[in-house]
Amino acid sequence: MGSLRNVLARPWVIGALGVVVAVGGFGAYWFQPWKLWQEETVNEAPPEAVAPPRPSAAEPTGGIPSTSAPSGPVTLAGGGLVSHEHATSGTVKLLRLTDGSHVVRVENLDTSNGPDLHVWLTDAPVKRGTAGWHVFDDGEYVSLGKLKGNKGSQNYRVPADVDPSRYTSVTIWCDRFDVSFGAAELVRA
Repeated sequence: MGSLRNVLARPWVIGALGVVVAVGGFGAYWFQPWKLWQEETVNEAPPEAVAPPRPSAAEPTGGIPSTSAPSGPVTLAGGGLVSHEHATSGTVKLLRLTDGSHVVRVENLDTSNGPDLHVWLTDAPVKRGTAGWHVFDDGEYVSLGKLKGNKGSQNYRVPADVDPSRYTSVTIWCDRFDVSFGAAELVRA
């Protein structure tokens, strides 16, 4: 026991232990390995359909059928998620709501949890395998926000000043390591 005290009393040993603790703490913060065992399921309802207004009894319809706009979200594009850095599955839809706004809906998502995950709308092509891991930050992209959960179905509003027709894919992007967990090509409906 005395020899252990002698070794621990040396300044270089204390300094080395301090470095090991600091590096270990930084590594744990940076990689957040506990997220590999944490599942977060978020199941949001699809954006609401809006019923068309019904004519009141005081308003005659004149027997003319209504030609009103669709009463719910319209799917403009969509596609299936392919795996990149982590096994990822589910589907993605680009929806136009009745008020003209747009939403990216991710359905039946199943991927790994990780640090600093976001949903991006991008102009990059979806490539399978390792060739597709790092392409999404090469061109134009818009972050739609942090990934709400690594499992389930979720809605992400597209900012009003963004033209979604300029984008061809959606990725689950890890900002911390600049890598795609999975992505879907937006095939126009």
